[in-house]
Amino acid sequence: MFLTVASKSLLNRKGSVAMTLMAISVAIFVLLGIEHVRQQARDSFASTVSGVDLIVGAKTGSLNLLLYSVFRIGSPTDNIRWETYEQVVADPAVAWAIPISLGDSHEGYRVVGTTSAYFDHFSYGKKRRIEFTSGAPFEGTFDAVLGSEVAKTLGYKIDSEIVLAHGLATTSFSLHDNKPFTVVGILAPTGTPVDQTIHVPLQGIDAMHSDWPQGPSNLAVKSGAEPGATPAKPESITAFMLGLKSKMSIFGVQRQINDLKEEPLMAILPGVALAELWQMVGLFEDVLRLISALVLLAAVLGLGAVLLSSVRERNQEIHLLRILGAPPYYLFFLIEMEAVLITLAGMLIGGASLYVALILVEDALFANFGLYLEADLLTLEGLSILGAVLLSATVAAAVPSVQIYTAASRYFER
Repeated sequence: MFLTVASKSLLNRKGSVAMTLMAISVAIFVLLGIEHVRQQARDSFASTVSGVDLIVGAKTGSLNLLLYSVFRIGSPTDNIRWETYEQVVADPAVAWAIPISLGDSHEGYRVVGTTSAYFDHFSYGKKRRIEFTSGAPFEGTFDAVLGSEVAKTLGYKIDSEIVLAHGLATTSFSLHDNKPFTVVGILAPTGTPVDQTIHVPLQGIDAMHSDWPQGPSNLAVKSGAEPGATPAKPESITAFMLGLKSKMSIFGVQRQINDLKEEPLMAILPGVALAELWQMVGLFEDVLRLISALVLLAAVLGLGAVLLSSVRERNQEIHLLRILGAPPYYLFFLIEMEAVLITLAGMLIGGASLYVALILVEDALFANFGLYLEADLLTLEGLSILGAVLLSATVAAAVPSVQIYTAASRYFER
């Protein structure tokens, strides 16, 4: 009966209640949306690379090295000589190494020159290895392996030919159209920059920029310049990732690389650099939280104002309920119940709207920003926010509840 009375009382004032409900719904949408995007972005950044002990590049800032080597953002300050790379990799503490060469693109997507070690050792998330949906790793000099987003957006399949361009611009006039690459593999989605990357052999990068002859006589190049020949070593690379045999040797190897006399290098720990990156955007996070909190405050205050204004219009209702024997505390909890019902309905509408919005923009966010958002709102953080909203609404309804309790108590005195 108590719930029925509260529901009918709200329906009797459906105009003002509907406006308040919309304000609560928008506040929930904004509050949950910002928190969900923030958490998913943090998880997405943290899971971009896994199992890599050190990332090595030319002397630069640690964030710049992390951004261009892992997230394909920005440009390196210099390259690393191949001889220096071989010297570092020859260290007995090194278990494996993944060289990376950057600087070219295709239709706005980054091209990464690397070796087969990339497919054997690179991992993301909780040490999940990259997998193929079709095809296999590259073997020939002009083979290419596409990330899932590249293949999906551009419509490429196995055996498709692609022409790479010099530089990183979306539109380029420096096309290497005399040396096209053939798609031999397409990777499974990972939710990381790997999906937006074209992978080719290091020898392919060098061959593409060389003055090798054109025409049918150049077909042998696709299997390594000449039958049975060993592919030439590249002159330089952009960066490389290291996996060590023992975690205890990380800082020792890092110090050796940073102090290398033959060439100025920098070795960073991916986890530390990621934490530093997220610390830099922490202020932006706080600003977003403040905005969402102000939106919620406005909605909750609006709820309290609507309930408070209704008290003056409910003298007849109070009188009738008192005649029927309703005690003052009954009326107190009636107002609180109305606030709870409006808030719960707002949570339902706001949460459902956010869920639908996440599903609708999921592909667009992933394609444009490489951000994968799961439409899972029932997290510990989300439930905590909903609990805080419900508590805030209850507190905001305390003023009209006390006022109607006082008004009901006076009927005993009459």
